[in-house]
Amino acid sequence: MNDSSQGRVHLWVAGMVQGVFFRASTQDHARALGLTGWVKNLPDGRVELVAEGPAAAIESLVGFCRRGPRGAQVDRLERVDEEPRGEFQAFQVRR
Repeated sequence: MNDSSQGRVHLWVAGMVQGVFFRASTQDHARALGLTGWVKNLPDGRVELVAEGPAAAIESLVGFCRRGPRGAQVDRLERVDEEPRGEFQAFQVRR
């Protein structure tokens, strides 16, 4: 995959990732990178997200999610690469 190729990633992030502005920070980061998709809290305490856009931008977002914002503690990140579908107009926080 080169820098101009499009990609899609589905992530599940575990640890202290709720109540620490993880979703809002991820949204800000994804939008700054020009990515589309969504992020949401899961009932089991994890955060789930799907992001589409340039492959290099996706890798940057994945790197951010491995660390999280200040106050977060990421214990585990599960990643599934998927085929881009072009279904999103923006990057949103889902409730």
